[in-house]
Amino acid sequence: MSLSKPIPLIGAVGSPYTRKMLSLLRYRRIPHYILWDDPSLVLDEMGIEKPKIPFLPTFIFENAKGQAEAVCDSTPIIHRLEQLQTERSVIPDDPALAFINYLLEDFGDEWCTKFMFHYRWHFSEDADNAGTELPLCRDVTLPDAALLDFKRFFSERQIGRLGYVGSNDSTAPIIDRCYRRFLSLLEAHFKTLPFLLGHRPGSGDFAIFGQLTQLVGFDPTPRAIAHEVSPRTVAWVGTMEDRAGLDLEKNPWTELESLPNTTYEILKEIGQSYVPALLANAQALMAGEKEWATDIDGQLWSQRSFPYQGKCLQWINEEYRQLSAHDQQRVSSWMAGTGCEALLMPTA
Repeated sequence: MSLSKPIPLIGAVGSPYTRKMLSLLRYRRIPHYILWDDPSLVLDEMGIEKPKIPFLPTFIFENAKGQAEAVCDSTPIIHRLEQLQTERSVIPDDPALAFINYLLEDFGDEWCTKFMFHYRWHFSEDADNAGTELPLCRDVTLPDAALLDFKRFFSERQIGRLGYVGSNDSTAPIIDRCYRRFLSLLEAHFKTLPFLLGHRPGSGDFAIFGQLTQLVGFDPTPRAIAHEVSPRTVAWVGTMEDRAGLDLEKNPWTELESLPNTTYEILKEIGQSYVPALLANAQALMAGEKEWATDIDGQLWSQRSFPYQGKCLQWINEEYRQLSAHDQQRVSSWMAGTGCEALLMPTA
């Protein structure tokens, strides 16, 4: 089953989730076209009802009644696309491997984005670069005076949001260590395999790629770090832009039990950094607390509670519970010792 009518989406060059989905659409050979603009403005012009919170990218699908429907949130969109077109899937056939892929995608979307947002807006050089380039990516003909106004307004708004991702002077060293360590793990992994779970990309590859498009290709400080620490990752980001030509018959997934130790080490990094944050955030939400603090990488991390990441933890557990008892055992055995097993809550 293949799609023939192009799917419209609205996005931005400086949006890691836009880049994630564009690359995925190219790889899956799904017809599409993109509008480089603000979703709210475009949807108003098109007379399409906006999502509760329109963000990038926004896809425009046809609903069951044939009406245009604006949809956000990349992971549900990926699963919707899997239903619309079956060829060149980004979800492994093996349910146990698919769970690991789901966890990698969540890590990319929810933890690696902390790297991206921190480096972009915490440092003055990067904030100046982003404040100038992001408005121009939307309209390269923007007059100088309008560009200056837009830059001031947009930069102040984004810098004011640093607290939502946990970026501050205290957490900055943790973020820097985690980013550098993750790059080192990718450098080692790409000596063994071209993608995270084998010889073809999963949705987890695209999620991590999306964040790295900004870290490696847009923002000055993390770009310099990436070139220093992991030239293989820099090259991988370049090739991931368009893998539509990859021959899948010659490039299979790797079996879960045959994954190299480098993949296991990436899971250990998730267990060391992202897992404590997810669990502390969930506990704070349950207690009705607006902030949480926990030890991450041997140092205190504190930030505002984030309801969406509370849902992420629930969704991870839902994915795990959908597995057969045999596949749950395979996942648990393979993840043992990574710290990721702490995510799996007992069934009530």
